[in-house]
Formats: sequence, C-alpha cells, structure tokens
Amino acid sequence: MEGISKAFPGVQALEGVSFRLRAGEIHALVGENGAGKSTLMKILGGIHRPDEGIIRIEGKACSFQGPRDAEAAGVALIHQELSLFPELSVKDNLFLGREITGPLGILDKGAMRKKAEALLARLDLDKEISPETRLGDLSLGRRQEIEILKALGLEARILVMDEPTSALSDTEVERLFAVVRRLADQGVGVIYISHRLDEIFRLCRRVTVLRDGKLAGSGPMEEMDRAGIIRMMVGREAGEYFRPTPHRPGREVLRVEGACLEGGTGGRRRLVEDVSFSVRAGEVVGLAGLLGAGRTELLEGIFGARGGRFRGKVFLEGKPVTISSPREARARGLALVTEDRARLGIFPDFDVTRNLTISSLSRFVRGGILRKSLERRAALDAVEDWNLRVPSPETSITALSGGNQQKIILARWMLTEPKVIFLDEPTRGIDVGAKAEIYNRIDHLARRGLGIVVVSSELPELLALADRVLVLCEGRLTAAFDREEASPEKVMAAAAPGGLEMET
Repeated sequence: MEGISKAFPGVQALEGVSFRLRAGEIHALVGENGAGKSTLMKILGGIHRPDEGIIRIEGKACSFQGPRDAEAAGVALIHQELSLFPELSVKDNLFLGREITGPLGILDKGAMRKKAEALLARLDLDKEISPETRLGDLSLGRRQEIEILKALGLEARILVMDEPTSALSDTEVERLFAVVRRLADQGVGVIYISHRLDEIFRLCRRVTVLRDGKLAGSGPMEEMDRAGIIRMMVGREAGEYFRPTPHRPGREVLRVEGACLEGGTGGRRRLVEDVSFSVRAGEVVGLAGLLGAGRTELLEGIFGARGGRFRGKVFLEGKPVTISSPREARARGLALVTEDRARLGIFPDFDVTRNLTISSLSRFVRGGILRKSLERRAALDAVEDWNLRVPSPETSITALSGGNQQKIILARWMLTEPKVIFLDEPTRGIDVGAKAEIYNRIDHLARRGLGIVVVSSELPELLALADRVLVLCEGRLTAAFDREEASPEKVMAAAAPGGLEMET
C-alpha cells in the first residue's frame, strides 16, 4: 500500500500512509484508537476506496470496487466487531454469501457441513461445537473463533486480524497463535492488529505504527522495545500512564447474597452458584476469572438482564430490592457497561448526542416535550468533559473509534447519576492512551464515592484498579483478596479449576 490517504466529513483518517507485507510474515499494525489502523485495513479489504494512493498485490496494481474484489484478490478481514448472525447456525455463518451448491443450484448442505467440520478442526473445536449449533448459543469468545474460521475458509493469501484475541482465554489465545504461525509457514501474509503489546512481541516479526492517520514508524520486532512502540503510538513516555493509588471506601452501597443464575451447560447446573459479595462507596471491586467463569453472567443477572433466571438477594444502601429488568436497575441507581460494545453498547443508528442522552432523556423534557437544545448542551458538556474526539455532537457514532465509543457509553451512564456501576471489560479493544484515560476516570469516579465493579481479562489491569479482587471459577466464588495480598499467582491459582477455593 503506497501513499494511502482517506478523509471522512470533518476527519482526515489517513494521510500518505505506506505499508508493506511479505509472504509468510506476521506483521503487527499498532496505534491508538483513531490512529487509522481500521481505515487502512478497510481500504485493503475493499470496504473503503482511498482518496489517494495505490494497492499492489504480488506487484500488480489493484482497484477494489468492494469487498468481493478484495476477497477475489486473496484478502480476508477479521473485523474487531463481530459480523456474524446469532440466529443462524455455525455452518450457515461460515458460508453466508458463498454457499456451496450442486449442479441445479440447490444448497449442498452435506458438503457445507463436511467443510465446516474441517474448519472447526483447524482450531480443535470440532469436539466442542457442531456445525448445526446456533451461533447465539455460543459465548463471545467462541463467536470470535467462528469469525476467524470464516476468514480462514476463504483460503486467503493476506489475512487481516483486528484484535482477534480480545475475548479469548489464555488457552484459546495459544491455540490461535499456533494457527497463525502455521498459516505463515504456508506462505500466508498476516496483518495482526492488537493493543496487547505482549502479543505483538511474542507473535510478530515486523511492526508498523500509525499515529493520527500518519506513519509513525516501522521495522523488525528485534529492533523495537515496548517503551519505544508506545512512544511512537502516543508521542509520550510509557511512564506517564496510570499509577494506582489506594481509595478510602465508605458505607456499603451494594450487597448481593446467594446469587444464582440458571442455564448452565456441559454438566454445569448453573452459570452462577451461591455467590455473595458487597461493594462500598468509593471502592473498586475487581472480578477475576477465566473465560466462562460466570463474571459477565453475574453482573447481568444482578442488573435484571437475564430474563428472570437470576436468584438471590440484592440490597442497595442497606435496603432489599427486586430488579427484574435493566429499566428497574437503572431507576434504582445501577449502571452496566457491557463487554460487547457493538451489539449491546452503542446505538448505531443514532448520533453522538442521542447515544449520550438516551438513558436520561427525562432530564431534557420540559412540559412533556423533549428540548433538543438542552440535550445538545449536555452532549457538548460531555464531549468536553470526557475529551471526546468527535467533529460535532451530530456525528454518527459508527464513524468514531472504539475508544471514543467506549467513553460515550461511560458518559451516558454518568448522566443517570448511578450509585453503583458495573464495568465489563471496559478497555477491551482500547489503545494504551484511551486506557489511561479510562483508568483515571475510574479512579476519579471512585474518589467521588461511586461503587464500582470491574471485570477484566487483563490481570495486571485488574490488580492495578481494584481495592479488592474476587475470583470466580465455574460460577463459584473461590477467593477474595485485598489489594495488598492480591498477586497474579494467587488469582490464577484460584481461577483455575481444581485450584484454591474459599471455605464456606
């Protein structure tokens, strides 16, 4: 890719960027959210057309009119946000738009099933997932793996992976790495986008860094170090990031007793089993555990988002409450930032203003009429307060980077003035600069007296943020550590099946 430039209304997304990929190379593409990584790859994938510049594949100039042209040229994209259909089967998702048909144009379901089984076997999933499994019945991590398989089924020569491990467990990450290395050994060029720099150093041979839509640097991994890459990404030293300081928790604002959630599979009776904990004002409580431990399910159950399958007692500021829906949860002072930003967080058909105000519209009603001037004023204040990089409050939220979208979701909930906020993977798919902003915001909110529960798969992040760490394993609470006694070794021992378990 040579001299690629691309502008959107009010935003110069890319300016004169060049990028080169060799056959059999795993090449990291890094940068803050909004740096232009996804835009550059969408141009390679035929989703956008560049304003300037040229793409050459194996020396031949290419002009893609759409994604089909890019696929025909051997380019496959695995997007950061999943593009699958939960109501369809795994098999149908794998072959959607490129179904296998017989001589008369009739679907050859047998051939599709056989090829789907072969694809599942490539990630050792064939014994766990059937081609006929409904995609919506799978966890977010499993859906990510199906997205990867869908791209691998194209037999691409160039594979773009945008944050592919963001929802995967350590075991699944290692399995994915083995697949990526095997593809590279077969001559596939892999472009690997990730904010997890430890992954970059373990997996990739070269790195290209973008900053503010421009090329900030490129070179072999052996010539790079973590601090240097961060400096290129954000223009500042790594030492300027979040430094945890202890909080001073006050009164109890949330207590949960005997939480249970029905619906377990694979021999498990329940997704959550007899979990009790409390949160105090001004305290950050971390929920640790492996994928499938029940962390997300616990928060969604308390929040009334699990269709009545939640059982247990919930107390807010010492008073027992019954919460049967997210609407009731919000009214009682709870907030939930979900892990699946694209599906459950943003409202893609609305602009920035409405995404910010949609949970608190009653604040802007006068005489039964929504006053849009008041709504816009609140949006402008939030844009300034949260350092949102948006051309205007009327900008579509889908035109923004993942980091800005996440800050909008957080700002939206703050407008509801909650007493307790649940943050489920709040920095998933967020660059190091945006992470620092969110860390500092969490710290600020705790010091204002908000009770905060954080779920994070990044253990260093959780240990830095939390005043206490609770560990779940297979739906049960297996350990609780104060800030001073929590360590990666202790947490992982309690998170692993067969490890530590709390006395009852």
